Amino acid sequence: MQTENRLFDDFVKFVNGAAGTMAGMAREGEATARERAREWIGGLDFVSRDEFEAVKQMAAAARDEADALKARIAELEAKLAATPAAARAKKSTGQA
Repeated sequence: MQTENRLFDDFVKFVNGAAGTMAGMAREGEATARERAREWIGGLDFVSRDEFEAVKQMAAAARDEADALKARIAELEAKLAATPAAARAKKSTGQA
C-alpha cells in the first residue's frame, strides 16, 4: 500500500532496514558467543562421553576382579583355619 507521503515511505524503509541490520547483528553476536563458549569449555579438562564410558567399564572390571580375589583369599583363609596347627608347622618346615 502506497501512501501519498513520501517522507513516511522513506521512514518505513529506514526502520525496516534498521530492523534487518539489528537482526543480523543479533545472529552474529549469538554465533560469536557460541564460539567463545566452545573455546572456553574446550579449554577446561572435560572428558568426552566415550572416554567416560571406557573408564567406567574398566572400573567395573577392576571391581569384579577385586571381588573375585577377596573371595579366593577368604576361601584360602578358611582352608588354612581348618588345618591343624601341627600339620601347618610340618608343611612350613618342609617335613613330610
